[in-house]
Amino acid sequence: MQFYLMGLWETVRDFIGTGGDVLYLVFIALLIMWIVMIERAWFLFGVFPREKKRIIEAWKARQDTTSWYAHRIREAWISEASEKLTARMLVLKTMIAICPLIGLLGTVTGMIAVFEIMAVQGTGNPRLMAGGISMATIPTMAGMVAALSGMFFAQRLDGRIKAAKEHLIDNMPHH
Repeated sequence: MQFYLMGLWETVRDFIGTGGDVLYLVFIALLIMWIVMIERAWFLFGVFPREKKRIIEAWKARQDTTSWYAHRIREAWISEASEKLTARMLVLKTMIAICPLIGLLGTVTGMIAVFEIMAVQGTGNPRLMAGGISMATIPTMAGMVAALSGMFFAQRLDGRIKAAKEHLIDNMPHH
């Protein structure tokens, strides 16, 4: 196990060495994205069902569910629940959008390295240029993979959030 982890660490270190320091930024954005996604899933599947049950029971316990005042209370409870459901989803979507942009930043810095090598060494050293080109392409790929890893789950999470909100609304009839 220890040798496996050491080998894995070496692979990651080589990958970051090849792709440049911009990969640290991609990793930080990916980490934030997945922490937010896991927290939102935990809230949706662990916390919100109890919250929904409490709201529905409070609504059903009300004597008055038809007056204008009762409708405003219902709307306020639904709005409050919706706010809790969609909290941090903007942060999540922003992180997904930022990952490819960070990758493009890596591309630009890698191409600058290639041009510096060409300016100093000329175009006669393909090995040095290849290192700069891989430094330019790896961050773009990493940013795209990071964004794609979150995009699918964020869309599913968004759909589940909308379904949970609709389920809450359906269970609070306003005759």
